[in-house]
Amino acid sequence: MTATPFAEGIQAILFEPVGCLAEFPPEPFQEIAARLFQRRKQPSKSGSRVYWRLLNSMEASFASSIAAPAVEALELESVEAAMLYEDARPALVELRSMGVRALVVSSLCDAALRRFLDKCGLDEFFESVHSRDSSGGIKAAPLKAALAAANLIPRRTVFLTDTAAGLELARSLEVNPVLMMNDPDEAKRLALRNPAGGIVSLHELCDMIRVVSAKRRLVETDAGANVYKCT
Repeated sequence: MTATPFAEGIQAILFEPVGCLAEFPPEPFQEIAARLFQRRKQPSKSGSRVYWRLLNSMEASFASSIAAPAVEALELESVEAAMLYEDARPALVELRSMGVRALVVSSLCDAALRRFLDKCGLDEFFESVHSRDSSGGIKAAPLKAALAAANLIPRRTVFLTDTAAGLELARSLEVNPVLMMNDPDEAKRLALRNPAGGIVSLHELCDMIRVVSAKRRLVETDAGANVYKCT
C-alpha cells in the first residue's frame, strides 16, 4: 500500500452489506455458529461482529459449512430482518453521480445477498456482486474476485468495514480499509489500528472522496507549476 492513502485517488468502493449498508440481527448468525460449531450463544448487539466471528470458524471448515442447508436459510432470515441505513440509498445515488464505482463483496451466500439487494432496491447501484458462492470462498475470496473482475487497482480501492477483521483483510490485499464507525466505543479501539479513513455515516464517504479528489488536484496543480518554473 502506498505510504499516503489515496495518493492516486479513489477508483471504487467495495461494500460488505453486513454492518456497512444495513444493521443485521445477530441471532441468525449465532444460530449458525451453534448448529455448525457447537458455539454457545453469547449476548451481542452487533450482528456484524457475530458475523465476522462466524466467518473465522467457517474459514477453518469451509467445505462442510457451505454445504449446510441451514446456513442459507438462516442467512435469508437475517436478510429479512436487516434494517437498511437511512443514508445508504442517498449516498449510493451521490457516489454514482460522482462516477465512483461501487461493488458488493460479501461472505453471505448468493441467495441471501441477492435477496438483500432486491429487498432494499439497491441492485441498480452496483456494477457487480460477489458472494461466497460466486467467488468460491469467504473473507478474502469475494474481494479478490471483485478486484480481478473489475480490473481494479487495490491502492485506489476502498473496502468499507466496521470490524478489526475487515481492516486486516483489506490490508492483506493492499486495499484501503475505511472504518465505518457504528459503535463509538468500538470505533475508538479500532481507530488505533490506523485505518485509511473513518466515517460515521455513508454521507461522509462521499465527503471523503471529494476531499481526496481536491487534494489530488492541488498536488497535480503544484506539480505542473513546478515543471513550468523549471522550464
